[in-house]
Amino acid sequence: MLNPHLKQFVQFAAVGLSGTAVQYITIKLSDLWQLSILDLTPGVFGSALGYILGSIVNYILNYFLTFSSGKSHAEAASKYFIVLGFGWCLNFGLMSLFVDHWHWWLWYAQVVTTGIGLCWNFAGSKLWAFKESSAK
Repeated sequence: MLNPHLKQFVQFAAVGLSGTAVQYITIKLSDLWQLSILDLTPGVFGSALGYILGSIVNYILNYFLTFSSGKSHAEAASKYFIVLGFGWCLNFGLMSLFVDHWHWWLWYAQVVTTGIGLCWNFAGSKLWAFKESSAK
């Protein structure tokens, strides 16, 4: 039998596949259509935009499935999106570094960045955003 924390991490990662799919599709479309702003490469722009879109999908699934949260959406969502805001900065910074400065292949950079982001997002979600208050 799996350790409950490991089981929850696996559930979080499985839910994250839906948000990751949204992000990766957004990257591909941005790259195909050469969409970008602020002189960003299309892949980096697509990654940043896709992260936001995927985060919305992941919030809903994590709230109900992974953490079965009893918190109000106002509390859980505000904390979750603070965690994901830092995660977005991490994603954007790493993608800019890997793709624009170190000239890594876009998809290799995104897979590495996704793995790092997964760990950050799970820790922040479990330890703060969806953590139930201790009984007094």
